[in-house]
Amino acid sequence: MQIRSRRSFVTGLAAAATGLAALAFSAPALAQAYPSRPVTLIVPWGAGGGTDATARIVASLLEKELGQPFTVVNRTGGSGVVGHAAIASAAPDGYTIGLATVEIGMMHWQGLTELTGASYTPIGLVNADPAGVQVRADAPYKNVNELLAAIKANPGKMKASGTGQGGIWHLAIAGLLRDQKIDPAAVPWVPSNGAAPGLQDMVAGGVDIAPVSLPEARSLIDAGKVKSLAVMSDKPSTLYPNIPTLKAATGSDWSMAAWRGIVAPKGIPNEARDRLAAAVQKVAASKEYNEFMASRGFGVVYASPEEFGKYMARSDAELGATMKAVGIAK
Repeated sequence: MQIRSRRSFVTGLAAAATGLAALAFSAPALAQAYPSRPVTLIVPWGAGGGTDATARIVASLLEKELGQPFTVVNRTGGSGVVGHAAIASAAPDGYTIGLATVEIGMMHWQGLTELTGASYTPIGLVNADPAGVQVRADAPYKNVNELLAAIKANPGKMKASGTGQGGIWHLAIAGLLRDQKIDPAAVPWVPSNGAAPGLQDMVAGGVDIAPVSLPEARSLIDAGKVKSLAVMSDKPSTLYPNIPTLKAATGSDWSMAAWRGIVAPKGIPNEARDRLAAAVQKVAASKEYNEFMASRGFGVVYASPEEFGKYMARSDAELGATMKAVGIAK
């Protein structure tokens, strides 16, 4: 009798264990940890550029960290609208994310889209490259204060270039002038197809100022053809730590940077958001990522999901105010 009871007890335990196992396998979607399949990383800009390169190193390191493939897909067009829209409209399951850029705080002011930084789940800021104030190496200005004084004394005489009309570097110089109580029209903007042609035009004497990022001006600075008078940031550049910040040089708090950060559609599961955020933080702190970015001259700036959300909102407000001041906001 006692033996039978023990056997029944053991049999009951075995049956219970089998039942629990069956229950666990009956809901694999709930039981599997994120990510359980490949993840797509959308890039709103073309292959071969700085944003694409940043996305690909982040994707390769996320693969190592999370154990699933991260496939980079370039979705270009509409001045960044197409790719940013593709990220926002993807299924909110954590399996499609993207690398948003500073333009998300500009496009809606131009009437190109209704998307803003608030249209996404922020995961982590991974890069920011502040604008610099570049002039020719033989320009007579020893510092940014002398340049600003010359602009005030001769409104309309000096021209600037480095991107299209209303692009990030146009807004950088316009915002600086506005901050210094100078009419942004005092420095006419000459549109270009990017920093490289803008810098070459400056070296050739076609324009006087190229307010582009230091990484973009790096080769000409190193070649002794261009000098940078200041960086529009509250922290010195790791690339050229001797170049003064605007704060140090003028007391101005104005800053402007081209930034990149990982975002996801609104409403992704908390588990996916938290795992992605933790992985992105590790990637941003990794030796491999920092060495890669340093080799390109890109700045590594990390911000947590909450901080990144606030960063996007602040960037949006600053860009909007500047775009209104130069008459390009709709």
